[in-house]
Amino acid sequence: MKRLLPALVAAIAFTCSLAACDKLPGKQASFQNTDVTGLDYAKDFSLTDHTGKPRTLADYKGKVVVVFFGYTQCPDVCPTTMAEMATVMQKLGPQADQVQVAFITLDPERDTQELLASYAPAFDKRFVGLRGSPEQTARVAKEFKVFYSKVPGTEPGSYTIDHTAGSYVFDREGRLRLFIRHGQGADAIVHDIRQLLS
Repeated sequence: MKRLLPALVAAIAFTCSLAACDKLPGKQASFQNTDVTGLDYAKDFSLTDHTGKPRTLADYKGKVVVVFFGYTQCPDVCPTTMAEMATVMQKLGPQADQVQVAFITLDPERDTQELLASYAPAFDKRFVGLRGSPEQTARVAKEFKVFYSKVPGTEPGSYTIDHTAGSYVFDREGRLRLFIRHGQGADAIVHDIRQLLS
């Protein structure tokens, strides 16, 4: 059995590499973040942006779209992720105009349109803040398999929100391609976005 194990591992690795080739015809994917090409969720959202305009994923077709769920009063993960994405945009240079970063709030009760209008573009003027009703938020979070839960604070309205700390990346055709775990670093994200833009 011990002698068969290395052969089995090699066979699985070979099969996985073939599967990766199938995902990008003519190209072998070599993403540094998690390749989720072909997964059957995170297909769309229907929300309102920070200017009051209704938005769906299709509105950004032709661009690579990075979607992150959070809330403006988040003390750590959200601002560091948004700052990291601002760094990504800087490193992309002129290619950044072909990328759309979308921040979807999980806290529509406190994150008003006006608050999102000052929050998301503060990191990069091209960033968009998206919000919906509590029901729409729950629906979109479920579609994206994003966990979130209120954690009561010491006073009413001072709650925090535990939530999935990762970003989803869609290619120019609106297909889900990558999941970026929090703290991966800007360079790995730049590498992967450049592949999707090429």
